[in-house]
Amino acid sequence: MTASPQTEKFNLERFLRTRSKNFLDRIAGAVNRAGILPNTITLLGLIGNCIGALLLATGNITLGGLVILLMGPVDALDGSMARLRGDSTEFGAFVDSVTDRYSELVIFAGLLAYYLQQTDWLNSGLVFLAAAGSIMVSYTKARAEGLGFTAKVGVLSRLERYIVLVPGLIFNIPWVSLWIIAVFANYTALQRILAVRKQAAEQKKLLRYPTRKNQQNS
Repeated sequence: MTASPQTEKFNLERFLRTRSKNFLDRIAGAVNRAGILPNTITLLGLIGNCIGALLLATGNITLGGLVILLMGPVDALDGSMARLRGDSTEFGAFVDSVTDRYSELVIFAGLLAYYLQQTDWLNSGLVFLAAAGSIMVSYTKARAEGLGFTAKVGVLSRLERYIVLVPGLIFNIPWVSLWIIAVFANYTALQRILAVRKQAAEQKKLLRYPTRKNQQNS
């Protein structure tokens, strides 16, 4: 008897990519025609986030938030450009992911520099927890997939963290965003750890009792 397929869970990033695909494709096509390479756009996004981080470090929180907001569509553009060029490669996806991690960390570094100048140890600690949680969300997924598991669960992936962080910067209340990210990013990492643990336990059970499984399928 065939099991009924499970209903696919809602994914915000996939939803937004689907809704914005035509718009991004038009911009990506124009940029491609201008002779600009996808990796150039990737680097421009990183440079833009570094500028935003410098603004944060100097206390220009709202302006830094606006710059980081503008870099959001840039981060999504390089992938569309590569796809339209027929030039999508695993290495390109790898570079894009690594650059995203650097962009996120440099933003946290800007906030950390700002709070350290204010000798605000509580918010400095929040920045550390938010950065640690953000990296662990990415690391647990990458490590799980490297071992043959999946770890796409969780409440605060990179897109959600971006959506939480940017309004806090623009309205000059970054500590609110930091609290949310510090709590829920680490919670997401824990969710992924538990998801992999469950998959590993099921795999071990199948390896331990292969004959019983075969008998059930016969």
